[in-house]
Amino acid sequence: QVQLVESGGGLVQAGDSLRLSCAASGRTFSSNAMGWFRQAPGKAREFVASISRSGISTRYVDSVKGRFTISRDNAKNTVYLQMNSLKPEDTAVYYCAVRETYHSADAYYITSGEYDGWGQGTQVTVSS
Repeated sequence: QVQLVESGGGLVQAGDSLRLSCAASGRTFSSNAMGWFRQAPGKAREFVASISRSGISTRYVDSVKGRFTISRDNAKNTVYLQMNSLKPEDTAVYYCAVRETYHSADAYYITSGEYDGWGQGTQVTVSS
């Protein structure tokens, strides 16, 4: 089973940028579609971005399109979330997720139930 560890969160001002990283253990990282979700206080966990195991296909929630970019480095077993032009409404705990169940190279997933493993989360706080 793949283990995930997120990092890169912090407290920033509106308009700033952050890059989240998710380091995965195991030798099968390149075989796994990956995703980022977030959960704000009192709200349900929300899909943010996903990337296929090939890295070719990506998908974003509308609220972050044009501001966030998901990418992966299979040589480093790491997936990234570059977050630019941050807004106070982006404040949340951000979770990395992995799909280990078999899937095609260009498939991506946008619901939490489609993922098999989760990291512990990293806090992102954006002040106005």
